[in-house]
Amino acid sequence: MQFEITTKDSQSKARTGLITTDHGIIPTPIFMPVGTAGTVKAVHQRELRDDVGAKIILGNTYHLYLRPGLDVLQNAGGLHRFNGWSGPILTDSGGYQVYSLAGTGRKIREEGVVFRSHIDGSAHTFTPEGVMDIQRRIGADIIMAFDECTPYPCEYNYARASMELTHRWLRRCCERFDQTDPLYGYAQTLFPIVQGSTFKELRRQSAEVVAGFGREGNAIGGLSVGEPAELMYEMTELVCDILPTDRPRYLMGVGTPANILESIALGIDMFDCVMPTRNARNGMLFTTQGILNIRNEKWRNDFSVLDAHLGGHVSTSYSKAYLRHLIRSDEMLGAQIASVHNLTFYLWLVEQARQRINEGTFISWKNAIAPILMQRL
Repeated sequence: MQFEITTKDSQSKARTGLITTDHGIIPTPIFMPVGTAGTVKAVHQRELRDDVGAKIILGNTYHLYLRPGLDVLQNAGGLHRFNGWSGPILTDSGGYQVYSLAGTGRKIREEGVVFRSHIDGSAHTFTPEGVMDIQRRIGADIIMAFDECTPYPCEYNYARASMELTHRWLRRCCERFDQTDPLYGYAQTLFPIVQGSTFKELRRQSAEVVAGFGREGNAIGGLSVGEPAELMYEMTELVCDILPTDRPRYLMGVGTPANILESIALGIDMFDCVMPTRNARNGMLFTTQGILNIRNEKWRNDFSVLDAHLGGHVSTSYSKAYLRHLIRSDEMLGAQIASVHNLTFYLWLVEQARQRINEGTFISWKNAIAPILMQRL
């Protein structure tokens, strides 16, 4: 993988760039639609490419490991061939999913994590070495190191011990990754993950350790787990000031349109979040004019298109009244339309950010548009 910075904003730490992988070039800043189980829910791969304009999508190690299973994925020739997506793919290590299993008998040890499947209750163990092997078999272009994601709030001593464990696991991940080869004829890249909860000292220490590994890109985890947005920005800025500027920075699991714009200004290049698709299935739409709940009575006789300013086939072909009818009737097409629309909006947002950075107007544009995008219609 290669990363080239193309423009730096003079009023902030925002920048544009290009990530080159064997499956294509990714312009940054970029939003990555989440396809947890090998699919972005309710969206065809063709729609992701042609309507949404996605450049890279996500899969999840935990879910793909459990179902369809590694033998199926390897027999298919990797996730790209299995799901028909020809562009770059990133896989989360499963660390967040393991974190979410707290209270179900999950046990975190030096060797790894013992957990039970949410599907059938069967027992499994994830180790740093095993997670590297799993992601080799899945075949993503960018794979994540195995880490522990701490909750918020979190006591300092627990956060420190968890961070130190994550660093030991990272060393094991790097050793296993460097000792093995890709299985499907194209390169894979490993990103470490910065942890440390919301403690400045720990975040600083973790960022320094991660930077010292010298990998081709770096991620920031353990944020957007319930902490105030301002605290998330504070931790993000601190870490971005330490991580190398010539490598892409990935802020995991973030977030709202305002979160993304603020984090771009702090130097983040890559984002993912389930919000656009999850909220879409519940009838919440992100638009260039603000956020609307399509279930509300006010849209019943509104025959204007979803977003005339956004572009894209879906957003300019269907009316608010029609989508409201579909969502309230629990028609599958409603979830499809809303999901494609919201993802189109998120990709539009980062495309606009890239354009404004290139023009030198990013900060004034961000400050003007963020309140508009977050207002309730």
